[in-house]
Amino acid sequence: MKLLILAANGQIARIVENRILNENEFKDVELTLGLRNSNRLSNLASNPRVNVIETDLEDAKSVNDAVVGQDMVFVAVVDHDGDNAMTHNVINAMKNNNVDRVAFTNILGLYNEVPGEFGRWNHQQVSGGLQAAINSDKLLEESGLTYTTLRLPWLNDRDEVKYSVTTKNQQYDGVSGSRQSVADVVLHIVKDPKFGANDSLGMADPDTQGLDRPVY
Repeated sequence: MKLLILAANGQIARIVENRILNENEFKDVELTLGLRNSNRLSNLASNPRVNVIETDLEDAKSVNDAVVGQDMVFVAVVDHDGDNAMTHNVINAMKNNNVDRVAFTNILGLYNEVPGEFGRWNHQQVSGGLQAAINSDKLLEESGLTYTTLRLPWLNDRDEVKYSVTTKNQQYDGVSGSRQSVADVVLHIVKDPKFGANDSLGMADPDTQGLDRPVY
């Protein structure tokens, strides 16, 4: 399987890459890693299963060139731009190249699904980019692609993989989660492309449910 990771130098993306290259169950996965400055991943460039390329998500041709020949795309950044150029470019490139499966990072709170005081606080924190994030999710839903929107919790760098998954029509469970946990959800999709297909997944540590503020 050929997996393209865009914004491939992000912290969650790096965890995904490391696990794919070091865990036996992913031994048949080949990675194309697209990022603005390829030197940042130069340590991976010599791996025979890795192709590191320079990709600008806001440049349509750049994204299209990256998508050629791929089986799945993971976008490891949130599209907060008012024109949603990144989301449009990914969708168009995938359609142009007959690539169907995409997982796209987003934020929690797209559907007023986060309850209580934390939900109020979260909405206040993300309000500046919220409409663009909502639009990104809608564009994917209407694209005809097999998509998964990943609604990330407030993140921490704890080592544990511990999370519960909620779908679009469920109340968000938890307020915080580890980057390791988010990476695990992405890897679940890589292993089983039907997981989370045509849905919007939230993932957080359920032990943080009911808290008023994130856990770092």
